Amino acid sequence: MTTFTWADLPGLSGHLMMLSLMAVGGGVAVVPDMHRFLVAESGWLDEAQFTGSVALAQASPGPNVLFVALMGWHVAMNIQQPAWAPWLAALCLFSMIAPSALLALATTRWVRRHREHRLVQAFHLGMAPVVIALLLASAWFLFPAVDTPDGRIAGAVSGAVAFCLFLRTKVPVWMVLLAAALLGAGTLT
Repeated sequence: MTTFTWADLPGLSGHLMMLSLMAVGGGVAVVPDMHRFLVAESGWLDEAQFTGSVALAQASPGPNVLFVALMGWHVAMNIQQPAWAPWLAALCLFSMIAPSALLALATTRWVRRHREHRLVQAFHLGMAPVVIALLLASAWFLFPAVDTPDGRIAGAVSGAVAFCLFLRTKVPVWMVLLAAALLGAGTLT
């Protein structure tokens, strides 16, 4: 293990901030570069700690980007500084989340202020079919997982009803999800 000092904090934080802006699709998308930086180049983590952190975050409920905090924790433990562990974990997680969150916030505010602009409206109109197509592709991919004929019918009906509800009403998403879950649970028995 390579030593880690206070002087390494800006480099670690800056690298994670840069990766945050490149992590289109979530933190898992930049795992290879994290491995290169933390294991291969810096030597602050070993293979088992790195893969264990990613695997634990994937298996745990909640956002999978939490593996970044685990990596910060492991770095502190590797340099025999357990008192640093919570702080280094928080710094790593903040560095990974803050830039993309602030960019999303700024973009959302800008789009809201300029919602009447023709380019913003064109973007919304152009993205709507893309988003719908991606959702339908996900549903098509997940649909064969339902093995029973009753399950297929229930899935098709609940999907069509949910689509119509979202399209024509202001029914809260949680109500539609709850109804679909109850319908799905009814087909399991």
